[in-house]
Amino acid sequence: MKKDLLSVQDLGPQEIFELINLAEDIKVNPDKYQDALKGKSIGLIFQKPSTRTRVSFEIGMFQMGGHSIYLGSSEIGMGGRESVKDVACVLSRYLNGIVARTYKHEVVEELAKYSSIPIINGLSDVAHPCQALGDMFTIEEKFGTLERITISYIGDGNNVLNSLMCLASKLGINMKVATPKNYSPDKDIVKLAKSFAAKSGSKLDISNDPKWAAKDSDVLYTDVWVSMGQEKEAAKRIREFKSFQLNDKLVKLAKKTHAVMHCLPAHRGQEISDSVMDSRHSIVYAQAENRMHIQKAILLKLLK
Repeated sequence: MKKDLLSVQDLGPQEIFELINLAEDIKVNPDKYQDALKGKSIGLIFQKPSTRTRVSFEIGMFQMGGHSIYLGSSEIGMGGRESVKDVACVLSRYLNGIVARTYKHEVVEELAKYSSIPIINGLSDVAHPCQALGDMFTIEEKFGTLERITISYIGDGNNVLNSLMCLASKLGINMKVATPKNYSPDKDIVKLAKSFAAKSGSKLDISNDPKWAAKDSDVLYTDVWVSMGQEKEAAKRIREFKSFQLNDKLVKLAKKTHAVMHCLPAHRGQEISDSVMDSRHSIVYAQAENRMHIQKAILLKLLK
C-alpha cells in the first residue's frame, strides 16, 4: 500500500520523530544517502509559484541520486485542459511520486485518490505539512529538544498555522496563537488540534492579543499577512494586522533565549521588522535550509 502525505494528520507521533531523526542524519551525513533514490523520479505539479519548495525538492532528489521534473500550471492545465484523475493515472505510469502545490486542498486529495504512487502536499489552502515538519526539526536543532517548548504564532490564521497547530499538539508542544479578529484559524482544525493536545498533554490557546502570545515564549513565529490570491484585500489586511508585527518591542516580551521563525517569503516592514528578521535570534535561514533535509527524509520514507 502506498502512503501519502497530504497533512500532518497522516502521521503518528512516532513517524514524526522518525522523520526528524532521519533528517538530522541526512544533514550530518549527506554522502551516506547520495545513491539512496537512484533510479527514482518525482513530478512537481505546481499551480502556484515557489522558491523554497521547488528548489529544495529538486536539489534534494538530485543529491540522493534521483530525478525530478517540474510541471507548472501552463504545462498541464490540471482541472481544465486535463482532469485531475487523468493526470494522476497517467503520471503514476511514469513517476515514483508526485509533489503537488495547489490552490485547493481538494485537488491534492483527488490526486491521491486516483494515483498509485505517493502524493506529497507541497502546499494547499488548508495545509503545509512539509513546512511544519521542517520547522519542528529546526526547533529541535536550535534548542536540543522539543520538550517544554512554547511556540507563539502571531499573524494570520492560515494553512501554515493549521499544520503547526496539529503537529505541535501531536508532539506535546505548547502553542499560543494570536490573530486579529476575523482572521482566526479554522474552527474545525482548532478542534482537531485540541483533541491531539488532550492526548499528548500539551496546551493550545487562541487569542487576539499578540503581547499575551509573545510573553515568555521560546519561539516567535509569523507569516505574511497577504497570501497569494488575497492581493485585493492587501490594504485592509495591512491595516488590521498592524499591531501584530514582530518588532523589537514585541519580541522583548519573549524569553531571552527565544528564536524567531518565518516560513518565507517575508514582507519586511509588514509582518516582521528588518531588525527582528536580521537579529541574532532569527533562525529563518536555517529554517529554510532544513526544508530540504526534512523533505529528503519524507522522500526516502515514501518512495522506498
